[in-house]
Amino acid sequence: MSPTASLRPALTAPRRSAARRVVGVAGEILITLGVLVLLFVGYDLWFTGVYTAASQRTLKHELSQIWAAQQTAPTSPDVGPSPSPTAAGSPSVDVIPGDALAIIRIPRLGHNYAFAIVEGVSTADLKKGPGHYPGTAMPGQIGNFVVSGHRTTYLAPFNGLDKLRTGDAIVIETAKMWYTYRVTQSLTVLPTDVGVILPVPNHPGAKPTQALITLTTCTPKYSASHRLVVHGVLVAATPKSQGPPAALEGE
Repeated sequence: MSPTASLRPALTAPRRSAARRVVGVAGEILITLGVLVLLFVGYDLWFTGVYTAASQRTLKHELSQIWAAQQTAPTSPDVGPSPSPTAAGSPSVDVIPGDALAIIRIPRLGHNYAFAIVEGVSTADLKKGPGHYPGTAMPGQIGNFVVSGHRTTYLAPFNGLDKLRTGDAIVIETAKMWYTYRVTQSLTVLPTDVGVILPVPNHPGAKPTQALITLTTCTPKYSASHRLVVHGVLVAATPKSQGPPAALEGE
């Protein structure tokens, strides 16, 4: 046997040992990264949801107290008499940024689907729930009532917007009225396309003649590259004294 051949086993063993150490370290790194990813996803999907759920409970409680006070106050309804739903007027009470102004219900997304809509669309506002774009129409008002919401975090109120179909109901509850909108269109746009929130969507300068609703959220899921937009038109304005609208009763 040559001297070189006799050295091969001695050289191979350290190399194998080093390779095992490298593989072991790489495996530990991958496991650590996996745990970190799971923790991050858990934070996004669980912790943020807990925060929003608590905020929603508070907002709904405050809203119920305000509405109860308005019911007993000697004031007119939040809209005046009108021959058609699209002639509805403005709410009589100003809303403070960050406070709730209405409840949104979408039967297609479940019997128990109900979120308090916050006034404002800042980061802090949208952590509480869907937010109303300041300056756009209010519920039942002529113009475009625009609401934005998270799709994958903070309880993901608009996670299911892609499930909505033409004719689906979107019901907005205020202190004294139920406003029933029907979906007319769904589309995907770039974040820079602000035409969808105009009083008459995509018609700058046009005077609105209908009461519209627009819901917006990010798309695709876990991305902010585009916006999913759902448009609707008001088809009924019903006093709450008459009970829930047909859209919430299974029609």
